[in-house]
Amino acid sequence: MSADLFISYAWTSTAHREWVRLLASQLHLIGYDIKLDEEVDYGSSLTGFMRQVTEAAHVLLIVDENYVDRANNKPESGVGKETKWMNEAFLSKPATWLSVVFINNPESLLPDWLKDHDPKGFDFNFYPEMNEFPGSLQLEEIWRWVEGLPANKAHAVPLSVVRKRAARLERIGALRDKALYANPALKERVTFRYRDHAHYTIGHGEYEFKVAFSGASTNSVHVYIDGGLEAIGLIADPTYNPHTVASYLTPGRAVSPDVGQRIVLLNSHGVLCIIAIDEVQSEVNTKDYVPEHVTFTYEVLVND
Repeated sequence: MSADLFISYAWTSTAHREWVRLLASQLHLIGYDIKLDEEVDYGSSLTGFMRQVTEAAHVLLIVDENYVDRANNKPESGVGKETKWMNEAFLSKPATWLSVVFINNPESLLPDWLKDHDPKGFDFNFYPEMNEFPGSLQLEEIWRWVEGLPANKAHAVPLSVVRKRAARLERIGALRDKALYANPALKERVTFRYRDHAHYTIGHGEYEFKVAFSGASTNSVHVYIDGGLEAIGLIADPTYNPHTVASYLTPGRAVSPDVGQRIVLLNSHGVLCIIAIDEVQSEVNTKDYVPEHVTFTYEVLVND
């Protein structure tokens, strides 16, 4: 699978390598598949790098002064070899395929082979004496280049807004995670926001029950067999015998227990489960929002 962005740089120092990795991680957070040249298996034929570069959607050169020196004067160095291969690949690529980041390079020097091509560049130089440091603005410029967006930001949506929108979508996606609406334990007390999911799954395997709820009143809920249950029943006698609880099952679709009452469920394996309704909460649609939910205690009758 080709990368969205291939990053080539010189191993100038440990600090420089750490900075490049930090930049790569930030671009990865934006959503891009990043490939660093140090991760490429060149192999004896030295084709690994060429394959990775030519298949990448975009190439970004981290150009410090050391990178320029190696590209121009040290053809046998890693950067020197990469320069030769990228120069050959560049001829068959659109001009927007490759760009550069200037770092520790206040004169914005370019390798000789790139000067005539005049690639787009991003200034990541530090100017502490003027209290100027690269950051989110430069990252947004790289994002706009990768996405093929114009430099004119008249119609731009700021990355901060994009991230907020993405966070909203992710929160909703997380709320749809089925694991939030399931408990494999055979005996437990749980709370279920039944507007968030079609049913709550309790137990596992042959002892699994998918139970659907909806609101009935401030003190009761409707419980349905719609999740795949065979039967359901309201246990009218608070002093019921668990061994004869199946007698409360009915062929109907639903029952409506009040808080404090119990129901019995039958699944497709013929196993029974007893649910006690502990709390019913109606929606409170105020500043301190409270979602509609039910809290119940259940026990799967594994030996009955």
